[in-house]
Amino acid sequence: MGPTITPPHTLPPADREALRRAVLNLESHDFAAQLADYAGKPIERVMRFIPTAASARFNKVVERAVLNCLNVAINSIETKSKAPPAQRAASVLAGISGGVSGFFGLAALPIELPVTTTLMLRSIADIARHHGEDLGTLEARLACVEVFALGSPRAGRRTDFGYYASRALLGRLAADAGALLVERGAANLSAPVVGSLVTEIATRFSVVVSERSAASALPVLGAVGGATVNMLFMNHFQRVARGHFVVRRLERQYGASVVRRLYDEHVPNRGHVPQRATKGRVLANRYKS
Repeated sequence: MGPTITPPHTLPPADREALRRAVLNLESHDFAAQLADYAGKPIERVMRFIPTAASARFNKVVERAVLNCLNVAINSIETKSKAPPAQRAASVLAGISGGVSGFFGLAALPIELPVTTTLMLRSIADIARHHGEDLGTLEARLACVEVFALGSPRAGRRTDFGYYASRALLGRLAADAGALLVERGAANLSAPVVGSLVTEIATRFSVVVSERSAASALPVLGAVGGATVNMLFMNHFQRVARGHFVVRRLERQYGASVVRRLYDEHVPNRGHVPQRATKGRVLANRYKS
């Protein structure tokens, strides 16, 4: 047995700053605020553009997209590349996909969402690899899929219990699902234990998908607006992924308890987390010009 390593009481300045930015990314991920900033109207008004009857359809499409990503995560994420994350390229591809969706409207959602979600997973995996995750392990791949839930509130709630509470729930579900998938392979994606993980992720993810689709459907936006909204969508989950995998990297380096304590120091009042300035208007102007 090797020597006992005593964890530090604090982090070096560079890592402490990285953790501060991670907290900001993970605790103030309000996609609705970004959309309101871009569309120029509150998200509640934007959401009126989605028919009530579309809810069941959204749920099925989102769940299928999450299942598709889970299958990709299990089977085919690139694990050998050493290049830095190609986040801008992923955003451009998502923008093209969103432009198609904006042109054809909600009818294109069953085709467009799985494509965009898979593109996001590839970008998330790139970020994970950049922060030292071993994508050859199922645990790291499931952590990539979990980003879709970590970047979304629960249905019907604009706030959640915070990053660590959400991660603890997802971690328990992912551990059960991962054990089955390791033992029996991807053929068991339909098993109830895997379904619980997929349902939890899809329930949260559908909130953001609904917001994005409503904004894309606004008559004033059209195909160009749909492309920009999709780039905001991609940027949102890339930001959450950066925060998530910075925290995981620091936990591997310094210990989970140390990082958790320092994380909580940056979130003194979970109900009043300082909001970062949204990039909605900046991105909108950039891609409109």
